[in-house]
Amino acid sequence: MSSPRYACFRSVLKAGGPVRVAGAHNALGAVLAQQAGFQAVWSSSLEVSAARCLPDASILTMTEYLECAAHMQKALGIPVVADCDTGYGGNMNVAHMVREFEDAGITAVCMEDKLFPKMNSFVGDRQQLLSTEDFAAKIETAKSVQSSEDFFVIARTEALISGMSVEEALRRCHAYCAAGADAVLIHSKSRTNAQVLEFLAQWDGRRPVVIVPTTYPDWHIDEVVAAGVSVVIYANQGLRAVVASLRHTFEEIYRSGDTTSVEDSIADIGDVFELQRLSEWQKLDA
Repeated sequence: MSSPRYACFRSVLKAGGPVRVAGAHNALGAVLAQQAGFQAVWSSSLEVSAARCLPDASILTMTEYLECAAHMQKALGIPVVADCDTGYGGNMNVAHMVREFEDAGITAVCMEDKLFPKMNSFVGDRQQLLSTEDFAAKIETAKSVQSSEDFFVIARTEALISGMSVEEALRRCHAYCAAGADAVLIHSKSRTNAQVLEFLAQWDGRRPVVIVPTTYPDWHIDEVVAAGVSVVIYANQGLRAVVASLRHTFEEIYRSGDTTSVEDSIADIGDVFELQRLSEWQKLDA
């Protein structure tokens, strides 16, 4: 039985309209995102590490993140965008990362300009960044070793996360585009979208812009597109939903002594079989 055929991320972006991307940490979550209508899945380093009950702090290895992203892609008909943190080290690590992810069928990766080892963007007040020149060299390395023209590299600046100005974020993103980045990701943990809007108002449009509206969740997709954004990543809402749902379900079962009270709010076992494509597998033994 063959795996689903999937489009590369570049072709999805070229198709037009906003590309909405949902974060996931396993193939099951990725397939549910596809069923909901998302055009791509974000293999989130936060979600993958949290699924192991570990901090998002460069503790897991590249191989562990790669395995998770590859499992997702095998189950999907839409592309995976791999959150590759800082590229897992220096330029040599970046080159190895690109070759390995590309060989696994991943058509898009995202790297951020923080120092390795990194800490999750929402932890602490300030985070140290790599110099613009050194991160641009990582981008150049990534683009120089890719084997397919379709491979897509997103350069993510953490300038605003680190307390720097919008002007510095713009300067960095221009440099990353000059180094060959296919898109830029502007990240902010402000409680409003004001910083990102200021960035977009001054952006020259030379590359698509990606956002992650975790801390400003009320920014509607129509307004996002009107502001000039091409890709929106809902990076961790799925993980947070799983945590809340499992906590409630397990606590309710333990409290009540049976599962009657939760049966109407959880998936039917037949739904699970469909997600497993069980009927297709059974045909092999027919």
